[in-house]
Amino acid sequence: MSAPNLSRSHPTFFTLVGIPGMEKCHTWISIPVCMMYSAALLGNSVLLVTIVKERSLHEPMYIFLGMLAVCDLLLSTATVPKTLSILWSLSTQISFSGCLAQMFSIYFIFVAESAILLAMAFDRYIAICDPLRYTAVLTRSVVGKVGVAALIRSFCIMFPAIFLLKRLPYCGHNVMPHTYCEHIGVARLACADISVNIWYGVAAGFLSAGLDAISIAISYVLIFRCLWGLPSPRASPKALHTCGSHLCVIAMFYTPAFFSFLGHRFGQHVPQHVLIFLANLYVVVPPMLNPIIYGVRTRQIREHVAHLLRLGGRGWQGMAGQAGTGNQDGLPARGAKRSFEKREMNERQLGPGKHGPDGNVFKISVFDGHRHPTHSSVAERLDRFPDVLMGNNPLGP
Repeated sequence: MSAPNLSRSHPTFFTLVGIPGMEKCHTWISIPVCMMYSAALLGNSVLLVTIVKERSLHEPMYIFLGMLAVCDLLLSTATVPKTLSILWSLSTQISFSGCLAQMFSIYFIFVAESAILLAMAFDRYIAICDPLRYTAVLTRSVVGKVGVAALIRSFCIMFPAIFLLKRLPYCGHNVMPHTYCEHIGVARLACADISVNIWYGVAAGFLSAGLDAISIAISYVLIFRCLWGLPSPRASPKALHTCGSHLCVIAMFYTPAFFSFLGHRFGQHVPQHVLIFLANLYVVVPPMLNPIIYGVRTRQIREHVAHLLRLGGRGWQGMAGQAGTGNQDGLPARGAKRSFEKREMNERQLGPGKHGPDGNVFKISVFDGHRHPTHSSVAERLDRFPDVLMGNNPLGP
């Protein structure tokens, strides 16, 4: 008896129907989706260009932030354009291969972004609990290896899902109640047992985002434990401020993703349109809000974005002049640029870890321009180097 031809059991295309039961509202739903996608494209692009162009932002914290912006751009672009075409009834069909490619792209980027959030938590742990070893631990080489490792892990975890879906017979079922291709949504169209797919999805989710979330929680427990024993009243608020942006991004990223993940697998009594709403939230809301959160709460990014925007305005005007409280060149951020250049010059002159006449190790303070000896206690180190807490590491590369 000949083996069945599995290629014939695969549908030529899938039909995505959007949000079932809300077809009449698709046009209205598309308006906020389109606005959030546009905001995500603009915000992450501006953030990425700012980090690339400004040398003072070429530090681990901001490099990780740039990686996060790239992931947000790719994640939203992999899903939202097709979602909008479905909501606008322009194209509701997607090929079988295209569906698998979209599914792989979504989960690949999601797992990679989760790893980057974990790396950012480790960055904050080193910056707050052991700031004097910050540049020794998080070198540019280490940051690059972390990015490569995140991609390799993501690929290894999600690549088997393609073959798990291709092995299933679908018996002509090709209508999917969703706005994009999701692993368990495609598997449920099969006319065969999908227990392997369900448990593989659970294992993959736990080994990636699950372990990452646990590791992030442990890192913040250690950070708060470190801050709890500080005698200085100034250090804790600064540290909490710099961690606040990261905690907000983590909450927005993991909360809808975990609810969607668990609901699709174990929430048989949850309305389907609620599950689809959750599935769309974690691919469009975090990419929109991440650059806003970091732009509003991080002074260095605010200053450099304003500087780039003013340069762009000067380019359109074609002339320099008095503008508000700016100087004659229209560059109110020049003082900040000079401070960065002065910092780099001082570090080159003194060099990291140079010894003074009394044997103490000195570092440059960007606030008073003087050399200060390092201190053994965590409290003294945090008071002496407040910029480390605020994401502007004075000991940066």
